[in-house]
Amino acid sequence: MISLNVNGKVYTVDVPKDTPLLWVLRDNLKLMGTKYACGIGECGTCTVHVDGKAERSCAMTVEEVKGKKVTTIEGIPDSHPVKRAWIKEQVVQCGYCQPGVMMQVAALLAERPTPDAEKVISKMDDVICRCGTYLRMKKASRLLFR
Repeated sequence: MISLNVNGKVYTVDVPKDTPLLWVLRDNLKLMGTKYACGIGECGTCTVHVDGKAERSCAMTVEEVKGKKVTTIEGIPDSHPVKRAWIKEQVVQCGYCQPGVMMQVAALLAERPTPDAEKVISKMDDVICRCGTYLRMKKASRLLFR
């Protein structure tokens, strides 16, 4: 049994300690906002916050996050500037990569409340978008550093 703090709530799960965090979030906790794509930590679709830092949940085990605070897209409040910007600019098309991109940018804002445009776009570009909403994401991100 492993205890995890996810979105401010403590859960106990009965999984092997080497189980990827992503699978525990989706299969055990039914938090479906965090997506699976590459499975090797490269594409960024599965990004969550671990103690406030953007991390790839497909490449981390539950053992690695024991005693740490995990935040998924479901744990980011609707009033968060990133969510408001995405809604205002109607960014989502297929929506598959959006949670990962939003988590990347939210972590940056927590670290640096007034980032420059280049830094925001660099963090956004860490996540691969399959449907091509990069221009809308960049437009929304500009609202964050005006």
